[in-house]
Amino acid sequence: MKYQRILLIDDDEDDHEIFAAAIGKVGAFEYVTLNNARMALDKLISGAVKADVIFLDLNMPIMNGPQVLGEIKQQERLRDIPVVILSTSPEQTAVARARALGAQHFLSKPDKFEDWIAVLRSVLLG
Repeated sequence: MKYQRILLIDDDEDDHEIFAAAIGKVGAFEYVTLNNARMALDKLISGAVKADVIFLDLNMPIMNGPQVLGEIKQQERLRDIPVVILSTSPEQTAVARARALGAQHFLSKPDKFEDWIAVLRSVLLG
């Protein structure tokens, strides 16, 4: 498998549930879902949470996706972890900014469960 430890940072609890269910359909992975971006960043920096790939919501309160991504890419130990930005609206300026900050992928959040499975299978299994 391409990745084993997965982190989802998203403030929407419904997305956590869908993500977890879809991951289970894709394969056996270790995953953590966190809804507070600041806390997630702190846990990554301290090593309390380890990830081979990070799925990061674009729009969150307190600290948004681009801010978190920028912080991740400034940390020597974290900067090589692939980050996949998730958003409900794929604005071209947001896509360009995410890529400029170092995002590996920019994906629109799927509406259907089957589409979540397909997206996760594509990213996680390559």
